[in-house]
Parts: sequence; structure tokens; C-alpha cells
Amino acid sequence: MIMIRAIVRQEKAPEVISALMDANYFAMSKFSIVGRGRQRGLKAGSLTYDELPKDMLMLVVPEAEGKMACDVIMKAARTGEKGAFGDGKIFVSPVTAAYTIRTGEKDPITPVPL
Repeated sequence: MIMIRAIVRQEKAPEVISALMDANYFAMSKFSIVGRGRQRGLKAGSLTYDELPKDMLMLVVPEAEGKMACDVIMKAARTGEKGAFGDGKIFVSPVTAAYTIRTGEKDPITPVPL
């Protein structure tokens, strides 16, 4: 299993969530966050906004479906045909264990080689 963390523009988050659901990825978490990328924020006149509002979507999928889930996110989150600075970033990492809080049982996880 892998965990996908996608940081996207707030206005694109509903579109990304809808695309993920259409692709049968229903289980996810959404967080409102602030941050900046390489563009180091946004300058508007004499004001500089160091931290820009974004949404982070987090989901866990089987390793074999990771590329497909990332492709769905990229297609839905991209601004325009070619994309634009600030469209976001996707981070993928292995999940080594998962537990169900209600039962305390460890969920079966197939290890992902690093």
C-alpha cells in the first residue's frame, strides 16, 4: 500500500475529489493548509503573501494503483491544458502498517519496497 498526499489549489479540490470518486477512490481525507512552493509566495503590489491557501488530499491505495490514482489527481488538478505554477504537488510514500481503531486489529498491508 502507498499513501498519496496531493496538495492542490483550493478551487480545484472539489474537481479532484469528484474525479477520484469517479475512479472508485472513495476513502480520503481533506485538510485546509497554507504553504508555498518555488515561487516563494505571491506579490501583489507592495504586499507579499508568503503562505498561500491550499488543500491537501490524503489517500491510501494499493501500490499497483498508485500511478493511476496520481494520474487522476494530476488531470483534475491541472489549470488549463498545460498547467500553471502553483497547481500543486503529489507526494507518494509507503505505508508499513495500519490499524483499525475500533477493533485494535492490524490491517493486512503488503510491504512496498523502498
